[in-house]
Amino acid sequence: MLFTISAKHMDVPDDVKNHAEEKTAKLPRYYSSINQVEVIIEGNKGNNVTVEIIARAEHNKVFVATQVGDNLIACIDLAVHKLEGRLRRTKGKERDNKHKETA
Repeated sequence: MLFTISAKHMDVPDDVKNHAEEKTAKLPRYYSSINQVEVIIEGNKGNNVTVEIIARAEHNKVFVATQVGDNLIACIDLAVHKLEGRLRRTKGKERDNKHKETA
């Protein structure tokens, strides 16, 4: 899985980069065809930080989660949590549609 992290208007410490990589490494557990994850961290005016996580899967499927807050680590955790739920729902829908009965 390809992992990239980028920052706009701020510098990101190495421990935050490692934390983001550890958290997003678990995403293929929820949707197995994920092949690329991109984390974009943007520093806004004041103390707010915007974290956007883009997960790309096979067949041009793109999943995006965005979180805004003042704590960078918490924003990463919440964005990953949102993305996990979205991946879980998508996988469930695909699984349910595969086994539909036809008349």
